[in-house]
Amino acid sequence: MLRYDRVKFDYEPYPIGLISKVFDDKLYERLVNSYPDKSLFRHMPHLGNKYSLAGRNNGAEYKAFLKSSPDWRDFYDYVSSPEFIEKTLSMLQDNHIDLVLRKPKVMTGKGRRNKSSLLGRMLGWTELNARFEFSMMDGEGGHIKPHTDLPQKLITFVFSMNRPGDWDSNWGGTTDVVWPKDTRYLYNHGNKYFGFDEVSTLKKMDYNPNQAVIFIKTWNSWHAVSPLHAPVPGRLRKTLTVNIERKV
Repeated sequence: MLRYDRVKFDYEPYPIGLISKVFDDKLYERLVNSYPDKSLFRHMPHLGNKYSLAGRNNGAEYKAFLKSSPDWRDFYDYVSSPEFIEKTLSMLQDNHIDLVLRKPKVMTGKGRRNKSSLLGRMLGWTELNARFEFSMMDGEGGHIKPHTDLPQKLITFVFSMNRPGDWDSNWGGTTDVVWPKDTRYLYNHGNKYFGFDEVSTLKKMDYNPNQAVIFIKTWNSWHAVSPLHAPVPGRLRKTLTVNIERKV
């Protein structure tokens, strides 16, 4: 369901890339047209100024939406499958990114909701699963604070989910690679959040339709979304975030 043939990576200060035309055009149009309504989302002020619809935040609404939308349910099932994770790991290796996972094993279905299994620990597996979150930010002041992600995350995809013409790049919306001004805080494996005045921006990853930003969690994978400034009320930066995680 996803195309990786157009991926392009930068490798400093950590691996981060853009994948253009990541969906078939017709599938992308259907997913955008059936993207969940803002009324289903929960505000997450501790992360910045964003809204989330995910199993961990508002599970009843999340499950009901997936049940009601065949296209999104199919994509969720694909992301939950061994095929998606195995294909992603293979793509990363093709781009010189080897996560060196010991005995990786994809956990799907009921098992993916639990902590790492006793059998997995005994056999030395690296148990993996994928997590699926709808996110949106108001065009007037929406943002995500500088951070590096939780330690159990390995790979993050941020899929743009706006129709062509719905968002103007002059309003912001990029995923920004940032860097602490005080280098004593570069090492941030535990994922402390910083203020924007405490970091400098190294590069900006575009926010365009039918595109994914992909990056690897490291001890210095600092990133953020700077405050948006759309002059048109009601505009939303819509995304889907998919994380491949190590079960702990």
